[in-house]
Amino acid sequence: MSDATPPRDHAPGDGSDDDDTGIHSLETNVKSKATWLRLVFMLVFAALYFVSRMVLLAVVVLQFFWVLFSGAINEQLRALGQSLAGYTYEIVRFLTFNTNVRPFPFDTPWPPSKAIEDEPDDDD
Repeated sequence: MSDATPPRDHAPGDGSDDDDTGIHSLETNVKSKATWLRLVFMLVFAALYFVSRMVLLAVVVLQFFWVLFSGAINEQLRALGQSLAGYTYEIVRFLTFNTNVRPFPFDTPWPPSKAIEDEPDDDD
């Protein structure tokens, strides 16, 4: 047996010094264009996430004052809040690698605002 060929009981990736499969796979992963492209999309969606959270905060404040002054819920603000919640959920799923489907405006349409069942009012 020569020094160039590993012994028969040699298993690839067992951490031996003459095995470079771990280094090769690391190099392949680092050079992967798909991984770096995902990073770009992740940065874009992280920015969109923070913008959507600020808009959602504005919706919360506006809805509170609407209810305070009119005594009724603004259905347009309610629908916007529901669709923003769905959008931020899609962004978080993408950012945490739970899905590879990119949220709006790339792979999916804007999430619809689904009908929400009212819970009983707590009139204090």
